[in-house]
Amino acid sequence: MLADKYRTEIDAILAKYPTEHKRSAAMPLLYLAQKEYGHVTRAALQEVADLIGAEPTQVGSLVGFYTLYHDQAEGKLRVQICTDLPCALRGAETFAEQVCQNIGVRLGETTPDGMITVEAVMCLAGCDRAPMFQVQDTNGIHYHENQTVESAMAVLGDLRRKVMHG
Repeated sequence: MLADKYRTEIDAILAKYPTEHKRSAAMPLLYLAQKEYGHVTRAALQEVADLIGAEPTQVGSLVGFYTLYHDQAEGKLRVQICTDLPCALRGAETFAEQVCQNIGVRLGETTPDGMITVEAVMCLAGCDRAPMFQVQDTNGIHYHENQTVESAMAVLGDLRRKVMHG
């Protein structure tokens, strides 16, 4: 359980909010749960809900809305490529297709080794630096802007090696 392993971190998160507004801690607590379990499990939803005095469905709605939270176990590296209109005008859709071809998946799929999941997302706030993507892993979120397929494959290769070799 999160409360057993991360009591200090949970207390620090909850301390940032007045008691009557502890529901505001839902997002950082969800992030902590996802870091621990690799995704937000049903048990984690319940635990976060209990910590902030909310219903699990209320907490679950955050997971469904925000692309930073995931309710299924997928790749150790989650590659999210922005493909909304401004980025598409700078070649993001073609970029996404070619990255996927290079690693042997389609958007939304995970590589057979369980290492990389590739997703299309809307707006990573770097339209003028597209094509771009963010990578989520256990160390946080990392942005990669002004990418080519070749530079993206180099980034993913480096990240894959780091994950495999600790």
